[in-house]
Amino acid sequence: MAVLHCTSALLLLFLLQASIANSEPFIGVNYGQVASNLPPPSATAKLLQSTLIEKVRLYGSDPALIKALAGTGIGITIGASNADIPSLASDPNFAKNWVDTNVVPFYPASKIILITVGNEVMSSGDKNLMTKLLPAIQNVQNALNAASLGGKIKVSTVHSMAVLKQSDPPSTGSFDPSFGDLMKGLLGFNNATGSPFAINPYPYFAYKSDPRTETLAFCLFQPNMGRVDANTKIKYMNMFDAQLDAVHSALGSMGFKNVEIVVAETGWPYKGDDNEVGTSIEDAKAYNGNLIAHLRSMVGTPLMPGKSVDTYIFALYDEDLKPGPGSERSFGLFKPDLTMTYDAGLSKGQTPSTPKTPETPKPVTPTPVSNKETWCVPKAGVSDAQLQSNLDYACGRGIDCSPIQPGGVCFEPNTVASHAAYAMNLLYQNSDRSPGNCDFSQTGTLSSKNPSYDACNYPGGSA
Repeated sequence: MAVLHCTSALLLLFLLQASIANSEPFIGVNYGQVASNLPPPSATAKLLQSTLIEKVRLYGSDPALIKALAGTGIGITIGASNADIPSLASDPNFAKNWVDTNVVPFYPASKIILITVGNEVMSSGDKNLMTKLLPAIQNVQNALNAASLGGKIKVSTVHSMAVLKQSDPPSTGSFDPSFGDLMKGLLGFNNATGSPFAINPYPYFAYKSDPRTETLAFCLFQPNMGRVDANTKIKYMNMFDAQLDAVHSALGSMGFKNVEIVVAETGWPYKGDDNEVGTSIEDAKAYNGNLIAHLRSMVGTPLMPGKSVDTYIFALYDEDLKPGPGSERSFGLFKPDLTMTYDAGLSKGQTPSTPKTPETPKPVTPTPVSNKETWCVPKAGVSDAQLQSNLDYACGRGIDCSPIQPGGVCFEPNTVASHAAYAMNLLYQNSDRSPGNCDFSQTGTLSSKNPSYDACNYPGGSA
């Protein structure tokens, strides 16, 4: 299916106001604490409540922050460290004490939804931790069961993209065979308990290893030529979708295609050292702003259409004590004084911005065709990049785009132009059918010719 990404089209304000009234359950944020200047937990809780963020991931189990989030309804992911894994694996009482200390006193007032045991263990090279990871997870699960919290709080671990041996093209996604039975055991646990497979995709690192202009646009959800998967013939228009579909393919190749994927980390640094490419506020704003727009469109990925994968953006604040290059300390969406580092469109009552795209021209109201039945279609000669923006915009406004998803009656022909035409018309028909609602930055026009074909019906109506 044509992939939907950054929004840059006519602003239909009354539709936007309806769609942004509530927070988005699939948008989360990482809260790292390797810092010397973090604001008080109560201030962080208030900040989160002022945003579209519905979930926060902690790398540990800070009781002050967990308590501060009580009663907010914000979902909380807490973590057991890599250093805890040997004890969790070998001693069920250690796991019981861990749950009794870090979960039981706070739940359900604090909405703990997931416990991650370890972070990127499988790609750490530490064979001891790798073999003990599953027993540690199982003991935490048993401790939750004993506290009557099994099923209410899930248990998993977090992986880096390095667990994949193959990821390009997405349809060939597969896990590194050296992990073999260890990965199969972890996935079997995910499948049996309904817990997610948590992964850390970073298009930023893909661009860092291939710093071409076209790669940057592909990573930032900006207009680009796209990349075609030769096996499926799907044209991917952004790296995020390609990475997630590679993970989906890898899960399927091991017989676990129904295991849910959660993005535990993704983000873009807004500054870095002089020798680091792509580390600018402009690029960080483009990635996170367009990512949020993409998630809110609820389009999903080509292989997982119709829903947004739960995604935790890295990170809420900078971590000034982290070692490594400057970029490692520059992922924060907010500053310690609670002001925005840049506007990624996370505040309630506003939509994500679409940086680094041409300013949308003021709408020019076309002359109505007539009072006869009319349809909204793209003008001739409109670029695929602009059609992608129209497609993403329309499907992000709450209309039913399932007919142009795989298996839908309007999926074929599988082109950006065909899918955009259907979505543009459906949005027009679901508005007041005023000519201005078919403007789409002067790329749409009204037609008296019914574009329906075969079983694909384009709704029509009088202008």
